[in-house]
Amino acid sequence: MTARPAGNPVQERALQLGIDLARLPVHVALIMDGNGRWAQDRGLSRLAGHAEGHLALRATLVAASELGIRYLTAYGFSAENWRRPDQEVSGIMEVIANAASEETQSLIENNVRARLSGRIHEMPAEVQERLRSMEAQTSNCTGTQLILALNYGGRAEIVDAVRLAVERGLSVDEDDFRSLLYLPDVPDPELVVRTSGEVRLSNFLVWQSAYSELVIRKENWPEFGADGLLASVLEYQQRDRRFGGLSGEETERPGLL
Repeated sequence: MTARPAGNPVQERALQLGIDLARLPVHVALIMDGNGRWAQDRGLSRLAGHAEGHLALRATLVAASELGIRYLTAYGFSAENWRRPDQEVSGIMEVIANAASEETQSLIENNVRARLSGRIHEMPAEVQERLRSMEAQTSNCTGTQLILALNYGGRAEIVDAVRLAVERGLSVDEDDFRSLLYLPDVPDPELVVRTSGEVRLSNFLVWQSAYSELVIRKENWPEFGADGLLASVLEYQQRDRRFGGLSGEETERPGLL
């Protein structure tokens, strides 16, 4: 029987819901969809939705950290999002830059390490500077790792890895190829959650999500938070993860720590 946590309201709530704290996913990845729709439903600007989305990520990160999730990857800005209107893109960049500055001290105080994944070098210089500063200042934190996928595309990551292999004259197998990805030390996500009811990966972690469990939530991202995370983990634990085998067989995926 799992011991009841003392003074941890998130874990206490998880136990009430029937979540087994001994079988949590190590890595949860989030497709944070629906900021614009949330805002439009309330007569607000899309940028107001993105600002609210930042607050939802903060709440979700706090819950993930208290629950015991080791890695939380948030799909913050895709490589395809540059196609949106210039005003919206500029506003999103401002939200990202401000969030990086505002959240750094809180991340340190909560022992959360921030990491970056994507073609960060293509983002505006000031945004890059603030993101890199946040990453550097939290590099010694040993708790949950928050991975921000920014200017990220799953296909682009694979292309970048292939380019590295060609440049280095490598003939690679799957393990070698993994070492060429943006964050090769990060284990594949056991759980990928998408909000707003859309049922697709949208070029997110294409290589890493080959065996991930997908949970689709109907609420828009600003409404997700701790309750959405707990509900998603509960649904994940109700799945039978076979990795190509039969039900009841050993389900631990080989090659992961």
